[in-house]
Amino acid sequence: MGSDLCVLNFSIFRRYAILHASRWRHSTFVLVAIGCVVSYAHARDDAESRAVAQQFIEARDRHKPVERTDPVSVIVHEQLLAKAKQGKIDVYFEGDSITRRWGATDYPEYLAHWRSHFHGRNAADFAWGGDTTHNILWRLRNGELEGLQPKVVVLQAGTNNLPWNGPASDATVEDVVTGIKAIIYEFRTQVPDAVIVLTAVFARPQNPELAPAIAAINKQLSELADGKRIRFVNINDRLVDDDDKPRPGVFSDGLHLAVPGYEAWAKALQPILQDVLGPPREQDQAPPPTGIPQVPK
Repeated sequence: MGSDLCVLNFSIFRRYAILHASRWRHSTFVLVAIGCVVSYAHARDDAESRAVAQQFIEARDRHKPVERTDPVSVIVHEQLLAKAKQGKIDVYFEGDSITRRWGATDYPEYLAHWRSHFHGRNAADFAWGGDTTHNILWRLRNGELEGLQPKVVVLQAGTNNLPWNGPASDATVEDVVTGIKAIIYEFRTQVPDAVIVLTAVFARPQNPELAPAIAAINKQLSELADGKRIRFVNINDRLVDDDDKPRPGVFSDGLHLAVPGYEAWAKALQPILQDVLGPPREQDQAPPPTGIPQVPK
């Protein structure tokens, strides 16, 4: 009888249990009920997990990594490979110029803000300016995570896939979402114990026509989060108002963040870092920050 009950729809089973539980003199029914509820819940969760995992696998196969071969990007890649072998990294930041500038030596004001929030977290910035999701994927598949075991990964990517002027097509929206899924796949396979903080694509007041596309992207990204291994952070309501107008001071140019914008991001990250890492330590062991390298003449 237990096997028959387990194939019942959960809502039907629950009604059956309420009607008949009082008629049983022994605990058999209760045990079967508990077993079926647990089995049903596990089967449902496993099915959902498999469906989500399948999305990442499909994205891995569809989204093509693209190497940047300009001289500066080549040097930066070597620089980041070396950085990965220095110090201790518990928080790994990945992204494009918005993320890069926060922890870069060529933006001392932003770097000071970074240190004020992340000292003692062993946080390291591995972002590179101008990267699309295709470029980030290439870097991750070519050694920039090798040997690392971060506890938290913070990802902010996708804005460079979008056009500078005018609206974004549905295909572009799909490209961003697929790219971020492919990047998440790399994190889940290369650093499987890390909590992934998936940051929403930031608003772009520099190009207001992108607002619908960014909203569509972020809606899909939010659905990837499970609140445990993947956390979703969206600070756009602190960057723009209800009319998608920039709030005072948060952007430096309508695309990149200024210190108040980074402050909003830091405040959104801190509860997650506290949850995963606990309080910051007095000493920081992260590798030294990097900046834009000089290209040999």
